[in-house]
Amino acid sequence: MTERNDQPAPLEPMPTDWQRALAVVAHPDDLEYGGAAAIADWTDGGREVVYLLATRGEAGIDTLPPEECALVREAEQRASAAVVGVSTVEFLDHRDGIVEYGLDLRRDIAAAIRRHRPELLITLNHRDTWGGQGGGGFWNTPDHKAVGRAVLDAAADAGNRWIFPELISEQGLEPWSGVRWVAVAGSSTPTHAADAGPGMERAIASLMEHKAYIEVLTDQDPQEYCRNFLTGMAQQASVRFGGRPAVTFEVFPR
Repeated sequence: MTERNDQPAPLEPMPTDWQRALAVVAHPDDLEYGGAAAIADWTDGGREVVYLLATRGEAGIDTLPPEECALVREAEQRASAAVVGVSTVEFLDHRDGIVEYGLDLRRDIAAAIRRHRPELLITLNHRDTWGGQGGGGFWNTPDHKAVGRAVLDAAADAGNRWIFPELISEQGLEPWSGVRWVAVAGSSTPTHAADAGPGMERAIASLMEHKAYIEVLTDQDPQEYCRNFLTGMAQQASVRFGGRPAVTFEVFPR
């Protein structure tokens, strides 16, 4: 009789032979729900990480009008990024909640890739659901799906001079084919992981900088909420990473 093995496959360590990364997500706080622990460790090691957000999260707080909410959430995101060693935070000003996948979004992301010339691109789950496979789990938001998919496509767009040639003629942005990997955080089918231990405390502090958003998101004590969420996710991933708390990614080589 053949013994059944239900143990999930181990996760590979994230690549470390890179110097520059560009993290592209839809909203303020997207990177803090998991990715920040890895980013803190990477910047500690002398690597450069830049944040690019498609929106300012202006539709995220029901009690604040969008124009006021955008200012609050931008300030919180900049403070949050600084906690994990990220000094450059840019916004594309697509509309929160109704980000459209398409040429405009791909062009904006390709332009950022050409400006910052990263070797590693980081984004958030582009699939239909969170958690579970084969259609299970919770439904993902349109913004996350649109931005994640556009990042995967823009990685190639950035390297092709005949796609969006106006980036050269109007902005002087020459093609960049140096992206070696796209790492998708929050995927239900991760392939790689980064040790969350060294950066965990700063990741918790980074998430806590989103004070206004967290206040309307949960009735829990903010510090307890942030700590429990991040450590719980990292511990769950540890079973596939040698028992070490981990941040998981689905990595697409370029």
